[in-house]
Amino acid sequence: MAALPADRPNRALVSGQLRSLYADLHIHIGRTAKGAPVKISAANNLTFANIAREASDRKGIDIVGIIDCQSPAVQEEIDTLLESGEMTELAGGGIRYKKTTLLLGSEIEVRDPGMGPAHLLVYLPSLADMRDFTEWMRKFMKNVTLSSQRIYVTARELQQEAIDRGGIMVPAHIFTPHKSVYGSCSQQMSDLLDLDRLAAVELGLSADTEMAGYLSELDRFTLLTNSDAHSLGKIGREYNKLTLAEPTFAELVKALAGADGRGVEANFGLNPRLGKYHRTYCGLCESIIDESETTVDRCVYCGSAKLVRGVLDRIKAIADRETPQPPASRPPYRYQVPLEFIPGLGPKLLNRLLEAFGTEMNILHRVSESSLAEIAGESVAGMIVQARGGLLEVEVGGGGRYGKVSRT
Repeated sequence: MAALPADRPNRALVSGQLRSLYADLHIHIGRTAKGAPVKISAANNLTFANIAREASDRKGIDIVGIIDCQSPAVQEEIDTLLESGEMTELAGGGIRYKKTTLLLGSEIEVRDPGMGPAHLLVYLPSLADMRDFTEWMRKFMKNVTLSSQRIYVTARELQQEAIDRGGIMVPAHIFTPHKSVYGSCSQQMSDLLDLDRLAAVELGLSADTEMAGYLSELDRFTLLTNSDAHSLGKIGREYNKLTLAEPTFAELVKALAGADGRGVEANFGLNPRLGKYHRTYCGLCESIIDESETTVDRCVYCGSAKLVRGVLDRIKAIADRETPQPPASRPPYRYQVPLEFIPGLGPKLLNRLLEAFGTEMNILHRVSESSLAEIAGESVAGMIVQARGGLLEVEVGGGGRYGKVSRT
């Protein structure tokens, strides 16, 4: 492996010393190691163990949140990994595999009376806490073994149960048109949840900090950017840089609260234009509605009312500000283009870069342009470095189709 800069962060488990760590807190499980389905739309090889190996060995991510751990079949697999010694539970919460801590979470669908559906993320400190949570949810959920299932209690009841078990709640991908607090449920989050008892909110792939600044209700919250990965390759397409003493559940809770010097240093997310729900999309003529048209009810090209409302358009429709006003205290949002979006950077070249530099986090953040060029060539290396500065031009996405990076 090629030498890295001397200031490369120390990712060892050193207690008490604050340092910067990378975290992606929204990763699905497709199936268990025995083949039992968990998230039907996710890849079959997206198992608990494979997520750990990908995050530690290839991605270089310090903390991952796996949000299908309420499944008894997943819990059985975790037991096996703990008993074998391949993984260990941490006193501060979480499960350790090599260089990565795995946090146990669950994505749950709620639908309060008079509202649309929304997805909420719950994270709990230990496997025992998650098992207890599963047993409670069995009484109110038709199939607790599967991901993102609807629970037949109110959102506030679910919130209370999570907190009673020492957990935290984070509303998921809050603006997306399908099953999110603002995108499909309500115009105000306070209609659904106790805002004083939320740990943070997750922006989702088609929004950024500035867009959240259209809604004053969000000013109080820590914002998270996570991948919502449905395949191993998508892990780390969005992530957060955190200041922590060690990679544990307890330290994450402090960081989200901004307590004791912990906090979110930066959000690394897709340029919203790359998100597949950024702009309104016509399902009939398959057009993405022009930038200047934000609140149309019919397609401006064919007249169809068969529209998938884009995130930007939804935000402007419910905004209580004419211009975004994100709080000055909010950490920077860095437009991070995943390596898979870089033109000319295919799987074979990525493997060569990983062989040379170890992990994707090294490639994205730490390796010099000249060193990258030795492996990938000047064009690809230049685009990776431009991506670090948010300088790449992108074509807008919408209607379930991702945007893309324009070739220079």
